[in-house]
Amino acid sequence: MKRWLFHSVVMLGMLAASQAGAEDWPQWLGPRRDSVWREEGILEKFPPGGPKVLWRAPVGAGYTGPAVAGERVFVMDRIPAAGSKPVNNSFSRTGGAGVERILCFSAKEGKLLWKHEYDCAYKIMYPLGPRCTPTVHEGKVYALGAMGHLFCLDAASGEVLWSKHLPTEYQCDVPPAGCACHPLIDGDKLICYAGGQGSLVVALHKDTGKEIWRSLNAAEIGYCPPVMIEKDGRKQLIIWHPEGVASLDPETGQPLWKQAFRSGMNMNISAPRLDGDLLFITSFFNGSLLLRLKGARDAEVVWEGKGSPQQRGSGMRGMMCTPFFADGHIFGVCGNGEMRCLKAESGQRLWDTLSATVPNQRPMQWANAFIVKQGDRFFLANERGELIIARLTPEKFAEIDRAQIIEPTHAVSGRDVVWSHPAFAHRCVFARNDKELICVSLAKEE
Repeated sequence: MKRWLFHSVVMLGMLAASQAGAEDWPQWLGPRRDSVWREEGILEKFPPGGPKVLWRAPVGAGYTGPAVAGERVFVMDRIPAAGSKPVNNSFSRTGGAGVERILCFSAKEGKLLWKHEYDCAYKIMYPLGPRCTPTVHEGKVYALGAMGHLFCLDAASGEVLWSKHLPTEYQCDVPPAGCACHPLIDGDKLICYAGGQGSLVVALHKDTGKEIWRSLNAAEIGYCPPVMIEKDGRKQLIIWHPEGVASLDPETGQPLWKQAFRSGMNMNISAPRLDGDLLFITSFFNGSLLLRLKGARDAEVVWEGKGSPQQRGSGMRGMMCTPFFADGHIFGVCGNGEMRCLKAESGQRLWDTLSATVPNQRPMQWANAFIVKQGDRFFLANERGELIIARLTPEKFAEIDRAQIIEPTHAVSGRDVVWSHPAFAHRCVFARNDKELICVSLAKEE
């Protein structure tokens, strides 16, 4: 009875926050996973000295972005075992003993409300911490750790409702750089990449963890999250794995269509983006692929391969940044930091710039910025801990303002970076590095 009452109070608080006009960011890329922040009353430029930090809370290391639901913020981190030595080689597939943690904070003041931790020895590249942003849905939080530990917890109390270790259950290996595919909710289904024979992707019942269906074979699952689209009134689940792209019926897992598209070094990271009947996919080593969807059961290649390292004049060589695709134009960040605009139908490069990602205008491997649209402009969170307000049009990149909001703390290739996607909610940005989670006000002064 006490647990039910506590849960009801928390849910009422979440509802009150929503009714007050504060929009949540309950999963990776926002409420609709479309990189759009729909709140109003957001500042036009930063105040002198930068935007106000409302609170700071200590956290451990990780790439996991925060999720905001009602009056709570959820994030994951990792604490190495006492006496562990720092890993200086990101490709060593080590990390040793430690614990992964799922943390819940108050969105208003940054107070730690609960945590769930579990032993988790790392044997992966980039062994900093978890990768996947938690998914919060109807009072539950779903969290996937870097070594394949999947949890469903009560969002109010942190109580574990069910859990699975996907590599054990599906008899498969953890990807070389860890599990990084953000789980997706669709109806009663939690859709995850698993691996193993016939179970590259699985649908589990969100309330029990019981398997509903499994589908596809591939040697590795890669790092791209599942993506739900709708074409001609029918949902399609888009799965991009290192060997190609597949569309599945989300109710049954049965393939609707498939297209071969190999990812060099199995590095399929950014999510496919849809505009009208065009589906765009980008990778660093193999360039990009543009498909035209023809009904629910067919897709044809419009162009492929443009933007490989040997073809710098056109296309896109995306790495971590999921592009923004609308009105026939694609905005994204290539693997050496070039923010670029493409004309979708041809792959023609209309412009590019390094000013959003690097300080010296020289290409830098894996230099990155995340792209979120708000109104008629964009907020770009770059790896240097800067937040940039800009307009992105087919004609040009036009910076409006920028501010340093968080310290880059993760050492990669001789520089310190922030490689965690922020959350935009409650007229604030929630960002984390390997030391702290912060809440920064982006509300327009009245």
